[in-house]
Amino acid sequence: MQFRLAILTLLILCFSPFAVSALETKDIKFPVKNADPVSFSHIVHLKKYNNNCKVCHNAIFNLKNRHHYTMAEMEKTKSCGACHSGVKTFSVADSKSCVRCHKGKPRNIEYKVKGAGEIVFSHATHISKLNGQCKECHNGRTITGKEGRVTMAQMEKGKTCGACHNGKKAFTVVGNCGNCHKGMKPHNIAFKTRGINPVSFSHEFHTASFGCKDCHTRLFQFKSDAKQITMAQMEKGKSCGACHNGKEAFSVAGDCHKCHKGFTPGDMIFKTESGDAKFSHKFHLDAYKCADCHSKLFAFKRGAKHVTMAEMEKGKSCGACHNAKDAFSTTGDCEKCHKM
Repeated sequence: MQFRLAILTLLILCFSPFAVSALETKDIKFPVKNADPVSFSHIVHLKKYNNNCKVCHNAIFNLKNRHHYTMAEMEKTKSCGACHSGVKTFSVADSKSCVRCHKGKPRNIEYKVKGAGEIVFSHATHISKLNGQCKECHNGRTITGKEGRVTMAQMEKGKTCGACHNGKKAFTVVGNCGNCHKGMKPHNIAFKTRGINPVSFSHEFHTASFGCKDCHTRLFQFKSDAKQITMAQMEKGKSCGACHNGKEAFSVAGDCHKCHKGFTPGDMIFKTESGDAKFSHKFHLDAYKCADCHSKLFAFKRGAKHVTMAEMEKGKSCGACHNAKDAFSTTGDCEKCHKM
C-alpha cells in the first residue's frame, strides 16, 4: 500500500504544471571560449511571449538538431538574431549591447607559437583603447572564427591583428617581435641538406646587427616547411643571398665551409654507357675553389641536366677546363675519366 502511494505521488509531481515549468524554464548556459558563458533566461522570454514555447521551438531553435551559431550568423537573423535584430528588441550587431548577454570580463588569450615563445592577447587593453567597441574586431572581417591560425605573412597583408597593427593605427606586426612575443630568444636553425653537412643559422649573431624585419617576412616566411631555396637561387639574390652577395657579406658562391662547417665533399660517380666516370672533389679543390665551378658550371641541385660529351667538347660542364689548355681534353682521353 505504501509503495503504491509513493508511486502515485511521484506521478503527480512529474505531470504537475510546476514540474513542467521547472523543466522548461531553467536558465541555459552557453559556454564561450575565453569569456564567461552566456546565460539564456527562459523565464524572461516566456513572460515576454505569454508562455508560448512555439515562438522559438522549433522555428528558431531545433531541439533535435542542435547547432552552435556564430555571431556572424546571428547578425544574419539566425538563432537569437531572429528577434534580436534591432526591430523587436536590441540587435546582436550593436556593440553597446554586447554586455547585455556577455557578462563579466573577457579573459586574456594565450597563443603558443613553436620556436617563438608564448603570446598573451589582452582583451582589457584593447577594449579600453577601442572604448568598449567589441565590434571593431569581432566584425566578421577582422576576427571571423573561421580562418584558424594566421601566419605572420598573412598578418602583414592585413589579416587579423594586422588589420590594425599596420604602422598607422598601431605598431606594425613587421619586425616588432618583442612587443608581442615577450622574452623571445630565437634559437639557432639547422638546415639539413642532402649530400652535404647541415647548416646552422645563428639568430643571435644576425640580430646583433639587424632587426627581425630586415629578413622577415620579405626574405623568410614565419612558418614551418617554407619552400627550400637552392644555392643557385641564392646566388641570384634569394634567401641568404640577398645579403651574402660578396658586398654586404661574404658570398654564398664558393665559401661553402663558412656555413657548412667541417664540409668535405666526397667523390661523385657518373654512370654512363662508356663506363663509370669518377669525379674527385678533393683533387680539384687542391687547385680550385668551389666558386670556380659552382654554380656557373654545375648547379647545386640533384637531377641537373645531363651534359653529353659533344657538349663538353664545346666548353660545357667539364669541358670548360678540360680543353687541352687548362687540363687534358675531353676528346680522346676517355680512359682518364671512364673506367673502361
